[in-house]
Amino acid sequence: MAAHIEIPDFDVIIVGAGISGINFAYRMQESNPELSYCILEARHEIGGTWSLFQYPGIRSDSDLYTFGFAWRPWRGKHSIVHGSIIRQYLEDSATQEGIDRRIRFCHKVNKLNWSSSSDMWTFDITTQDTEMMSLRSRFVFLGTGYYDYQEPLRADIPGIHNFKGKVVHPQFWPGELDYTNKRVVVIGSGATAITLLPSLTTRAAHVTMLQRSPTYIASLPSQGAFETIVSKILPCFAANRVIRFKWMLFSFFMVSICRLFPRASKFFLLRETAKLLPPDFNLEPDFVPSYNPWEQRLCFCPDGDFYACIRSGKGSVNTGTIETITASSVKLTSGRELHPDIIVTATGLKLCTAGGITVTIDGEPYAISNHFAWRAAMVEGLPNLVLSWGYVDASWTLGADSTAQLACRLLTQMRKESVSVIVPRMMAEERQTLEERPFLSLKATYVKKGGNAFPKAASAGPWQPRSYFWRDLAIARWGDIKGGLEWLK
Repeated sequence: MAAHIEIPDFDVIIVGAGISGINFAYRMQESNPELSYCILEARHEIGGTWSLFQYPGIRSDSDLYTFGFAWRPWRGKHSIVHGSIIRQYLEDSATQEGIDRRIRFCHKVNKLNWSSSSDMWTFDITTQDTEMMSLRSRFVFLGTGYYDYQEPLRADIPGIHNFKGKVVHPQFWPGELDYTNKRVVVIGSGATAITLLPSLTTRAAHVTMLQRSPTYIASLPSQGAFETIVSKILPCFAANRVIRFKWMLFSFFMVSICRLFPRASKFFLLRETAKLLPPDFNLEPDFVPSYNPWEQRLCFCPDGDFYACIRSGKGSVNTGTIETITASSVKLTSGRELHPDIIVTATGLKLCTAGGITVTIDGEPYAISNHFAWRAAMVEGLPNLVLSWGYVDASWTLGADSTAQLACRLLTQMRKESVSVIVPRMMAEERQTLEERPFLSLKATYVKKGGNAFPKAASAGPWQPRSYFWRDLAIARWGDIKGGLEWLK
C-alpha cells in the first residue's frame, strides 16, 4: 500500500498583519507567486503596533519615507505622521496588492509544532477568542515584532499602588480618559513620553515628564524644502526614489557620525537643544544625557513640538529618582514633590520574541533565546522558520525588507534544488571559537531587562548581528546562503 502523503493547508503561513507581514506577503507574491499562503492576525484589523497603540499623539519615530514600503512609496508631505495615518497607509497598501484577501483576522497563534516525520509546522490557533482550530504549512514567517502585545513592561515604581488617581500605561490607553485641566506626570524619557508631553498639554493643565536620566531629543522638520523641490522638478516615480534615498543616507550618516565622533556629536546635539529652550535655560540636569548619542535610540520631535510646550509653560521636565508615591503625590529623593491627578507610566515595552508563541519540535519545547540567530533571520535548530526584525538605529521597515528578500531567496532556492527543509546548524568548532554578542546594540533599560528574550548573536560568520541596510540587503540578494545552513531533501 502506498504511504499516506500529508498535504499542508498552505505552503507558507505568515503570522502578523503589520509592516513585516504585509511586506513579506508582497515580496513573496513578487518572487514566489506559485506558493500558497495566508496571514494569521490576532487583532481585528491590519496594522500591528499602529492598531494596538492609541495614546494621544501616537506617531512614528522614524521618517515615513523609509518607514513606508519601497514598493509603495510614502507620498505624504510630512515625514512624521500620526499612527492612524500609518495604519491607513498599511491597509491601503495591502488592498492595492490583494494581500488583504489573504488575511484571517482574530486568529491568535498559541503554539507552533514542527513534525520531523511530515516536515511541516502545525499551528494551534484560537479564533474569535473562543474557538480552537489548527493549520499546517511547510514554511513559517513570523512578523510578530519584538514586544509583548498582551502585557506591558511593569516598571518597579515604589508606592505606585498607593496612588488614588488614575494610573495609565500607554500600551492600553483608555479611550474614555478625560485629562482636561488635569495635572499629569509622565514617567519615562523615551519616544512615547516625548510624544505624550506636547500632545497632552493641548488639554491638560500641566504635564511633567519625570525621568531618571535625560535623552537626546532632536527637532526634525515635518516638511522639508528638499522634498518639496524634488517633487516639483522630477517625475513622481523618480522623486519618490530620490527622496527615499536621501532619508536612507541621512539615517546612515547620522548614526555613523555619532558613533565615530561621539564628543563632537554630543556637543552639536546639546547646542541645538539649547536653541530650542527658553533663553538662559540651564541644560543640566534635564537635557544632558550621561551616554553618547545612539548608545540609546535618539528621539525626534517634529518641528520642535516637545520644546515648544516647555517654552509655553504648559510642559516641564524633571530629572530625579522616585522615593515613593503616596495617595496624591510623587515624592522624589531630592525632596521635591509632584501632585498629579493622572500618572502615565511610559517606561518601555516588555520584550518578546515570536509573539509569545510556544514553539516545540516533535513535541519537545524549544527556547529561541538559548540559540544563535543565522543572518538575524533564522535560529539554529529551527527548521523552515524566519523571524522578521527591523533596525534599532534606522526605520523598522528597512530591516524587515532585507529579511523578507532573504526569505524569498531561500524559498526560491529550495524549489530549484527540490529541498523540503532548511535548518541552521552551528558547528562544534564554531561554538568554541565564536564570542557571544548582543542581538540588539541598544543600552536602554527595557532592552537590558528583556534582552534574554532574543536569540543570541556571535562575533563572526552568519551568526553576527545586524549591521546596516545596504550590507544586509546585499547579503540577502547575493550573499552566501549555504554556510551555517543545512539543506535537506
